[in-house]
Amino acid sequence: MDQHIINLFDEYTHKPLSRQEFINQLAKLTGSMGAALAVLPLLELNYANAATVKENDEDIITEDISYPGDDTVMKAYLARPALSGTFGAVIVIHENRGLNPHIKDVTRRVAKAGFIALAPDALSPFGGTPQNEDDARNLFSQLDAQKNLHNFLKALDYARTRKECNGNTGCVGFCWGGGIANDLAVHAPELKVAVAFYGRQPKAEEVPNIKAIVQLHYGSLDERIDAGIPAYEEALKKAGVKYELYMYEGAQHAFHNDTAPTRYNEAAAKLAWERTIRLFRNRLK
Repeated sequence: MDQHIINLFDEYTHKPLSRQEFINQLAKLTGSMGAALAVLPLLELNYANAATVKENDEDIITEDISYPGDDTVMKAYLARPALSGTFGAVIVIHENRGLNPHIKDVTRRVAKAGFIALAPDALSPFGGTPQNEDDARNLFSQLDAQKNLHNFLKALDYARTRKECNGNTGCVGFCWGGGIANDLAVHAPELKVAVAFYGRQPKAEEVPNIKAIVQLHYGSLDERIDAGIPAYEEALKKAGVKYELYMYEGAQHAFHNDTAPTRYNEAAAKLAWERTIRLFRNRLK
């Protein structure tokens, strides 16, 4: 698909561009409103693909839980191995669409790999993630940044209280959640691993606070996010922070999201996920 169309969709999903404005601009790029409406299903998420690990998978146990947040009760989805014993815990952090079927599936994938996986719903202060994606995206701009950070730090606290947890914690985030994963690396000194998929980078002056090993995944066509890589990598090197940085040639923003038809890159997604799970196994077991 034309890169201009994908860039437009990226703008729509990350900036205050209304749906009508997006469709009008899409019509200009495709040549007509009919063509725009034909292209639209290829751009938007298809949750029919969001069940690579089933809810009733015999290897895992899933549940909806809640924990105390910053002036709110945080809702979250938890998946864990069905085996007895203790395991490392991973906070799974969603994109700017909230806690949707795709992220729940990713959470189950983490549990299937042998970890307690906890996916908080950042929109809990508003009652939780709405079904309409535009409504969900609009709510993100209303989040209090400091309280939101505290809510994810408290997710780490909650995870460590689980009797199944061995005390080791990590996180993995995607897009908006990738930025939060970087924030947790800065603000949670007990964190062992922080994995960020195409997330915004922290301020250079904050990087020396990082104690975790950081693993970063980027798509080469993701110009908006990739612009912050050089400064982040320079700060990581200067601070002596252990990190792994991977660039996937020909991959778009959101390349790991298998419910995003035109942006999903199977080869890059599988390789990045293998690297993620390998690091969790090395650091959280």
